[in-house]
Amino acid sequence: MAMTRDRALDTTRLRQDFPILGREVNGHRLVYLDSAGSAQKPRQVLDAMDDFYRRSYANVHRGAYTLANEASEALESAREKVAHFIGAGSPNEVIFTKNATEAMNLVVNSWGRANLRDGDVVVLTVLEHHANIVPWQILADQIEIELRWVPLDHQGHLDLTALDELVDGAKVVSFSAMSNVLGTLTPVRRIADAARAAGAMVMVDACQFVPHNPTDVAELGADFIAFSAHKMCGPTGIGALWGREAMLDAMPPFLGGGSMISDVRLDGFTPAPLPHKFEAGTPPIAEAVGFGAAVDYLSALGMDSVRRHEVELTSYALRTLTERFGDQIAISGPSEPAERGGVFSLAYRDLHPHDISQVLDERAVCIRAGHHCAKPLMRYMGVGATARASVYVYNDESDIDALSEGLEAAGEFFAF
Repeated sequence: MAMTRDRALDTTRLRQDFPILGREVNGHRLVYLDSAGSAQKPRQVLDAMDDFYRRSYANVHRGAYTLANEASEALESAREKVAHFIGAGSPNEVIFTKNATEAMNLVVNSWGRANLRDGDVVVLTVLEHHANIVPWQILADQIEIELRWVPLDHQGHLDLTALDELVDGAKVVSFSAMSNVLGTLTPVRRIADAARAAGAMVMVDACQFVPHNPTDVAELGADFIAFSAHKMCGPTGIGALWGREAMLDAMPPFLGGGSMISDVRLDGFTPAPLPHKFEAGTPPIAEAVGFGAAVDYLSALGMDSVRRHEVELTSYALRTLTERFGDQIAISGPSEPAERGGVFSLAYRDLHPHDISQVLDERAVCIRAGHHCAKPLMRYMGVGATARASVYVYNDESDIDALSEGLEAAGEFFAF
């Protein structure tokens, strides 16, 4: 599990690690508030990937020469770092994927097709990202599985009043550990325990959770956990699926080709042992190196410190925006900072989210506007889109102040 040093983050110093944050846009310093979409990358990650390409690049697990051995060692070292970061029992339980979306599709298409039959029940929640909805819907078009939905309460928490009834007879319970729209932190262990008591497999979308919280997969109690490197200061193009080793070992391969086999004959094949059984073809080697460097970077900060920083900044944001704008602004999700992550979906006056985003962009304040790959949740909330700001280790109160000033400017620009 990650090193957790509970100390205040020096954001002024940290910002110097991120070259892009030294950029000016439209004559203003860059204020990056879209880390829920993708986090920025520190020099340590960029340098690690550049050094690998310059000094050690070769394909992995296929050569006996020095570069090939160095590349293979770099890939497997990164896997070990990721495994340690989340408290995995073995690096074999960590599968490198293209992203968390592919990781969840892997489970649906491998475990799901092997284990689900007509009439089986899959329980999801209304706050899910499309990556944890659409794969199940695709499967439901092919196997007549029943999808059940956990609703929300008025604060944006999951309404677990009927949890026992919802999971009764279920074969799968799959849900997000933290909403990418509302910031809601869900009670993962409570849901996982109820699901397992009902005999259900448990998968957790931890894309928004792992980058911001100390994570121990044993404590969470799930069977599978998916997350992406690019949301935790790492590169795009690589994510991870953690799974219980016995379950992964029993699952059929997801993709076929090179690397994922021990033997191929005209009459069939024998898959490779874990983790390579699920890593067909040339893997994202340099991206894995960057993933490992991102884990090193966050571990040095201490994930307890990361979480404390974000709770404090979330508290400041909620207080600052509500005091300044009153009933002109609505911030979705839990009102208690300790019950949410640093994600703020905003409705300001009657301004369209894209208009807000454009005005903020003129002031170099980067936020996301749209449905955030959560259209069912948008419909549940009765909106088509929201303006979403999100914070990370390199943000501080001055960034929230810039957001507040930008919202004021948007209100003045569209006043009529």
